[in-house]
Amino acid sequence: MATNKTQFYCQSCGFQSPKWLGKCPSCGSWNSFVEEVVQKKKASGSASWVNSEKMRAPKPVRISEVEQRDQMRLNSGDEELNRILGGGIVPGSLILLGGEPGIGKSTLMLQLAVRSMNMKVLYVSGEESEQQIRMRAGRIGIQNNECFILAETQMQRIFQHITEVQPELLVIDSIQTLQTETIESSPGSVSQIRECTAELLRFAKESNTPVFLIGHITKEGNIAGPKILEHMVDVVLQFEGDRHHLYRIVRSAKNRFGSTAELGIYEMVGEGLREVNNPSQVLLSQLDEPFSGIAISVTVEGARPMLIETQALVSTAVYGTPQRSGTGFDLRRLNMLLAVIEKRCGFKLGQKDVFLNVTGGIRTEDPAVDLGVICAILSSDLDMPIPAKTCFAGEVGLSGEIRPVSRVDQRIAEAARMGFAKILVSEYNVKGQPSVKSPIQIIPVRKIEEAFRVLYGGGQ
Repeated sequence: MATNKTQFYCQSCGFQSPKWLGKCPSCGSWNSFVEEVVQKKKASGSASWVNSEKMRAPKPVRISEVEQRDQMRLNSGDEELNRILGGGIVPGSLILLGGEPGIGKSTLMLQLAVRSMNMKVLYVSGEESEQQIRMRAGRIGIQNNECFILAETQMQRIFQHITEVQPELLVIDSIQTLQTETIESSPGSVSQIRECTAELLRFAKESNTPVFLIGHITKEGNIAGPKILEHMVDVVLQFEGDRHHLYRIVRSAKNRFGSTAELGIYEMVGEGLREVNNPSQVLLSQLDEPFSGIAISVTVEGARPMLIETQALVSTAVYGTPQRSGTGFDLRRLNMLLAVIEKRCGFKLGQKDVFLNVTGGIRTEDPAVDLGVICAILSSDLDMPIPAKTCFAGEVGLSGEIRPVSRVDQRIAEAARMGFAKILVSEYNVKGQPSVKSPIQIIPVRKIEEAFRVLYGGGQ
C-alpha cells in the first residue's frame, strides 16, 4: 500500500520543500514550515468546475488579430466599492477581500449580495449557519430576492449547487474554511487554500462569473495563507480600521483592472456599513475654539481629493531620550522633517518628545502633507494655534524648500468647497501659471521660513 506523499510548506510565502527547514530560503522567515499531506486522490463526483464550451484548446493568434471589445462592468450598487474596483465589477474576475476578524468583511459582502438589484447572487458561508446570515440580512435590509444562501465547505458539493443555481455573482466566506476531496489535508492549510482557489479561478474564467473571496489576516497584517493566493487573484482589497471605532477604510493592494491608489471609506452603523461620500467632512474635527498643534492638509487618494487633520504634540523629554511617535504617518519621514526643522529653521527639538497623529484612522503617504505636518509641529512647540480657515499642500525638501505637488487645482477646489479661506502651496505650483480667479486666497511660499512668517507675521 502506497504511503501518503507529504511536503513542507512555508506559511508566509508558500515555498515548498521535501524536508523541514528552519529558515525559509524564499522569504527569510524562521520556523514557518509545516508538514502537509499532498497526495491527491480521485474525488467522488466532480472534482472541479468543467465547462464543455471551453474545452477546446486555445491556439496562438497574432496580436493584431485579437478582437478589441469594451470591458463591460457590473454595477455593485455601492459607489465606494465601484470606485475601488475601477468603475465596477469585471465579469470573470477573482477578488480577494482581507481584513481583521470582526471588522466587517462579511457585512460588506452580504450587503453586496442582498442589495445587488437584478443580479442572481450565491452567498456561500463556511463559518455561519443560514439562520445567522438571515438575521444579519434582516438588519441590513433585503432588496434582492435573487440572493441564495448556502452553508457548505466541500468544494465538490458547492460546484453542484452552482450548476443548479447558475449565479451571476459568487461570494465565498471564507476561503480558509473550504476544502476539496482531492487533497488530504485540513481546511486552512496551504495546499487546501491553493487548490480551492485554483478551482474557483477556473470557474470564474470559464463561466465569466465574478467571484469574491473573504480571507483572514495574520498577526503581522498579511492575508492568512501563502503569498501565492494574492498572486492568483485579480484584485486584492484590504479592509482596515479599528473595530472599536465607526469608520472603516478599504484599500486596493492589487488591481488588474484599475488603479491601486483608490480609497473607500465606510461608517459602521446599526444597519451595516454606510458609504461616506464626503470624507473631508468626517475627518475634520468640528472645534469651536482653536488649539495649537492642529493643521489641515489637502491630500489626494487616487482620484479623490480630501482634507485630513494632522495633530502634533511637542513636549519636553522626561526620561532623557526623546520619543518619536507617528500614527498614520511614516515615522522615518517624520524624523527627516524634524531634522529639517532643526537644521533650517533653528528650532531645537532634539531634546523634546514629538507625537504625531492623523485623525480618522487614515494612513497617508502623500508628500503634500509635509507642509501641514511641519506647521503642526511648530504650532505645538510655540503653543500658538494656526489661523483659522487655513490649509496646506506642499512637499518639504531636505534644504527646507517647499516643492510643488501634483493636481494642485483639485486640492484648491476641495479646500474652497469645505469653506477654507487660505491655502499655502509651493511657489513653483503657481509660477508661470495664468492668473485665474480663485475662490480662496492662494499663498505661494518657497521655504519653511516664509510659511512661518505668513502664519505668525514675524520671526521666531
